Amino acid sequence: MIIRSIIHKGLREFVEDGDRSGIDSKTVPKLINIISFLQAMKSPDELYGIKSWHVHQLKGDMKGVWSLSVTRNWRLTFRIDKDAIEVIDLNLIDYH
Repeated sequence: MIIRSIIHKGLREFVEDGDRSGIDSKTVPKLINIISFLQAMKSPDELYGIKSWHVHQLKGDMKGVWSLSVTRNWRLTFRIDKDAIEVIDLNLIDYH
């Protein structure tokens, strides 16, 4: 899938330019794996195959947003445009 939009500035610079200065260096290897997976996947159902990412869709006001665990505190969240087959609003969020 194409990643159409990235909200987190540091994550956007990392994905677009390889600039790691805006993200925690400890998360880089896992972010590389997750982002590569997102770009290669054909269907959102593929996400459920990676148990260690604690994949789930959020509820309530965030209904339709996917969440993947990067570290204990950090989550990668995004929406999927099924018609365009794109990841949108990719974000890196500290939940704690």
